[in-house]
Amino acid sequence: MRVRARALRERGHTLHSVARTLSLPYTTVWHWCVDRPEPAVVGTALRCFRCSPEVRDPTDPGAYAYLLGLYLGDGHLAVTPKVPVLRIACTTAYPDLVGTCARAMRAVLASKVQQIPKHGCVSVESSGVHWPCLLPQHGPGKKHKRPILLTDWQKEIVTAHPGDFVRGLFHSDGCRTSNRVTVRGKEYVYPRYMFSNESADIMGLCQWALDLLGIAWRMNRRNSLSVARREAVVALDRHVGPKS
Repeated sequence: MRVRARALRERGHTLHSVARTLSLPYTTVWHWCVDRPEPAVVGTALRCFRCSPEVRDPTDPGAYAYLLGLYLGDGHLAVTPKVPVLRIACTTAYPDLVGTCARAMRAVLASKVQQIPKHGCVSVESSGVHWPCLLPQHGPGKKHKRPILLTDWQKEIVTAHPGDFVRGLFHSDGCRTSNRVTVRGKEYVYPRYMFSNESADIMGLCQWALDLLGIAWRMNRRNSLSVARREAVVALDRHVGPKS
């Protein structure tokens, strides 16, 4: 994406025109073409598979699908004239999730990951020039107030690794709970998964990935999805399991 932006710029396109053509924020194009026109390389290993056809430490596609799910749920990519920063908020109620998120960042792109304690959560953060290349869904404003659509290359990765993608979504905005139902005075308890998100686009991506896995789901509210059938819960357990 960086290469395409620079090529358009060299042909005489304005920064605004390049941003519109590639559906990128103006600040990202400015950063690539003006502030730092040459690709940033850490040592000799350029890890962004979108900018370089040959990388020394290629991204694990399963880890990417998982990280994409986390990002769509609880992530934010701050793109500034300086180095972009990916931040994913992980609740302190699930301490293992913090380490899992950090490992996914390293498997995808990061050489360094920070864990910053905040009120009720830990912000897992990584700075990197190429995060906007790998997470083109970034943009100003809240995700549910703007379109969230996957690119063709992202769809290919998720199609090949739907379980990892679903795991990331449920580890961010989902949970595995016990549902209690009373029938004729007798109480029944059964497990189910819940996924909540205000973005209709992100909800649609979750539904699509569950369909790829053959897992039955239903919408119990406008912004809430439920997986409750016994065989569906067992299947989802193989991909997600309870957060810890």
